[in-house]
Amino acid sequence: MGKIAFLFPGQGSQTVGMGKSLAQADQHVMNFFSTADEVLNIDLSKLIFEGPQEALTRTINAQPALLATGVALHDYFSRSGIKPDYVAGHSLGEYTALVAAGAFSFEDGILAVRKRGELMEEAVPQGEGTMAAVLGLDREKLADVTGTIEASGHPVQLANMNCPGQIVISGSRRGVEEAGAKAKEAGAKRVIPLDVSGPFHSSLMKPAAERFSEVLEGMAIHDAGIPVVANVTAMTMGQASEVRDLLVKQLYSPVLWEDSVARMLELGVDTFIEFGPGKVLCGLVKKLDRSAKTLPVFDEESCAAAVAAIRGE
Repeated sequence: MGKIAFLFPGQGSQTVGMGKSLAQADQHVMNFFSTADEVLNIDLSKLIFEGPQEALTRTINAQPALLATGVALHDYFSRSGIKPDYVAGHSLGEYTALVAAGAFSFEDGILAVRKRGELMEEAVPQGEGTMAAVLGLDREKLADVTGTIEASGHPVQLANMNCPGQIVISGSRRGVEEAGAKAKEAGAKRVIPLDVSGPFHSSLMKPAAERFSEVLEGMAIHDAGIPVVANVTAMTMGQASEVRDLLVKQLYSPVLWEDSVARMLELGVDTFIEFGPGKVLCGLVKKLDRSAKTLPVFDEESCAAAVAAIRGE
């Protein structure tokens, strides 16, 4: 039997109604959403279950909404007794993974990502920074392109290494636009501007990271009970001090998702379970290894199907 990894998606995967049917069917699941409302003193659950999508998509709302949904789905699934050998999350999803691994309490996790969202929104004035997905160009060539644009004084960096041929760049609006045009000249198939409120995982997030460091200093972070594959290093992290350090760096460093999945495959993982709306991470795993088993869990039915698939029923 191969090993199992639990995966948690990041910002961009939020959808109105996520977790709703499960919360209505299970009081324990509903309690997570109610707790999030109390901790943040806002009606987050109403926003998650009823929308509007535009408000849910705002960074300060999307981050706690996805964490609450991911933790609730994970908790429901965990009652099956199936445990992971590793956990990992994409960007914001790393916090959900850390709650699942016992490094953060649910309440602290919700507070941390709400504050993270606020600081990310405040770091760069609206409209001045952006991100774009570059398809069909390898990492080295794209790094050369962004390096050239950076040298001309317009910040832009590789932000998310999602899978082979899919890399997100991030920086100032001009930096991203110029790098996108140059990437096409260098052979990129497509450049797709992303609908985001800021230049996440770029050097422009360093001021937010400094302030966020103080937020984390005031929180109880524990050693993780399950190895967490970190975005910043694509290596396992577990000690509280390391978790704190890497979460601060994560704000302005690239998300090494492709490397993280490759690491888990090397460690013997052959089954990946994604907790959250959609199947984005399952799709990225398949691009690296067609033979890996990927199971999305987003409601009662998908949860039962995942449990049956693992037990070989």
